Amino acid sequence: MKSLSSTVVVVAAGLLLAGPANSQAPSPAQAAPAGNVENGKRLFTKETCYFCHGTAGQGGRDGARIAATALNLQGFVRYLRRPAGAMPAFTEKLLSDQQLADIYAYLKTLPVAKAPKDIPLLDQLRDK
Repeated sequence: MKSLSSTVVVVAAGLLLAGPANSQAPSPAQAAPAGNVENGKRLFTKETCYFCHGTAGQGGRDGARIAATALNLQGFVRYLRRPAGAMPAFTEKLLSDQQLADIYAYLKTLPVAKAPKDIPLLDQLRDK
């Protein structure tokens, strides 16, 4: 019993010591920079993201659809820093976290692509 009670005291002391440090750490929402949509649009064009991902983020032959991405900002940044496939990595030397937050903010303003059945011309072609 004596070892159990001393273990409880050590764990409790550790929690008390760790508590104030954890309460001062910023939450992920506070740590994430706010994005500037206009700068994001400018960077999307300047960095030629549109070349693979389309002018409206709709995707294309060489790039995935990224308009209204389901990724959160941290996932977006993580992917751009270490992408899969043929996508080039955008290290911090190329684009800062703030610049990526701006691009992300711009992408979140782009509309989701319509379903093919909701596009009249495609619907007419399907009926023929």
